[in-house]
Amino acid sequence: MKRTFALISLCLVTLLLLTACRGEERNIRGDAKPVIYLYSEEEMEVAVRLDYDGDLTCTYPAYDGGWTVTAQPGGILTDAEGRTYNYLYWEGVTSTEYDFSQGFCVPGEDTAAFLEDALARLGLTRREANEFIVYWLPRMEPNPYNLIAFQAAAYTDHARLTITPEPDSLLRVFMAWQPLDAQEDIPAQDLPAFDRAGFTVVEWGGAEVVSGKK
Repeated sequence: MKRTFALISLCLVTLLLLTACRGEERNIRGDAKPVIYLYSEEEMEVAVRLDYDGDLTCTYPAYDGGWTVTAQPGGILTDAEGRTYNYLYWEGVTSTEYDFSQGFCVPGEDTAAFLEDALARLGLTRREANEFIVYWLPRMEPNPYNLIAFQAAAYTDHARLTITPEPDSLLRVFMAWQPLDAQEDIPAQDLPAFDRAGFTVVEWGGAEVVSGKK
């Protein structure tokens, strides 16, 4: 009898631990493919540091306390070994809660058209928007609906960039989104315009939030 009771207790404790672990997993956000473009007016060395409230899971080129590259006016980046890149790339996981107080509920089949319009309004070039859409569209288009909210401080306060020399203009576009089975009402989000001037840094990225609307 005592042995049976001990086994039952062990099973209950194990179940509680597994439930707790699953609950923690639901709060983890995967920040996918933030990429950073550096557009200088003349060839110059640029140092970029990311202070991230989470764990980096992948970077390219390798992030070793920061990136230092030579930036060209056309946006090509060159590292100390002479290798060239179109942008700096990173991914990570975080428990940051994203803001869905405003946004858009978009039918999956309309995702491409919505993103083309929204990204142009936010200030991405056609090339930047194309790379954004190609990455995210396969994950979003098959869903009945997608709840989309472009993040401001909820993202930038938890993924802080220090860039030397300091850019004249900085655009950080980060899309948090959730797949939905049915349409939801949400106040429409204002999408501010962006003016490029001088040394310009542009970043885009996103996160699929699967734990429910916050």
